[in-house]
Amino acid sequence: MPRTPTCVLSDASSARAEDGHAPDRFVEIGSFTKVLTGTALMRMAAAGLLGTEDPVEHWLPAAPGTGITLRHLAEHTSGLPRLPPGVAGRDPYAAFDGDALRRSLGRLDEVAVRPPGEEEEYSNFGYAVLGAALVAAAGRPYEELLAEHVLRPLDVHEVSARPDAARRLLAPGLFGRDRRPWTMDGAILPAGGLWATPQAVAELLVRLVIERRLGDPAPSWQKTGELHWHNGATRHASLFAGAVEDGRWVVVHRLGGRAEQTDRMGVDLLTGSTSRTA
Repeated sequence: MPRTPTCVLSDASSARAEDGHAPDRFVEIGSFTKVLTGTALMRMAAAGLLGTEDPVEHWLPAAPGTGITLRHLAEHTSGLPRLPPGVAGRDPYAAFDGDALRRSLGRLDEVAVRPPGEEEEYSNFGYAVLGAALVAAAGRPYEELLAEHVLRPLDVHEVSARPDAARRLLAPGLFGRDRRPWTMDGAILPAGGLWATPQAVAELLVRLVIERRLGDPAPSWQKTGELHWHNGATRHASLFAGAVEDGRWVVVHRLGGRAEQTDRMGVDLLTGSTSRTA
């Protein structure tokens, strides 16, 4: 039985690729995209382009008054559900375009599962709304504002919503064919649609969390004790990126397999439960 293609990069400046993976090809990074969206929010707030406590309807007038702020969206305390209304099927986000998002905005008060600020509810939908608010405040597309406020200041360039097909790396399927990825370059893009090289993810992790070139880590990071981390999972790919305050860090990306195993591998590598060269 073939092994899951795996790429591991660590603080020891080692890069390990197994079974056809590679650290210099573009791969889906899933919800690690949220780290960049949250960082863009904080950078734009610092530049005076918006306020983290701005209500959603200030930037997206189609939304009713709900009490949801941009910070609520970034911290997953907006009370919005995990998925946008109507998302389903084998390619669940394909139909979630700008028009679908605008229709959903008009029903924010109806689709919320609880009042804002009360409890954390991890929400891809919330990050789609946050991304749309950033676009409205910046007056430019998501990829352009991300490049201006996050990627260029960090000197990281191999991040894209639509990388060249020749540089994409997809999970292997039957008869050697690539497995088809989800369509995530529409309204869901700020929540989980970016591609990057594993090397670029490592650069983002180190420069945002350890070196803190753009200030304190954004509220989009998950935090467990001294560990800042985020993961991401799409149809056939998964990622874990984490760093601890003493400078240790790891990035694990896998094609195929279960996302929970990718998370476990990343945590084990950081805690020394497994060998980094195994």
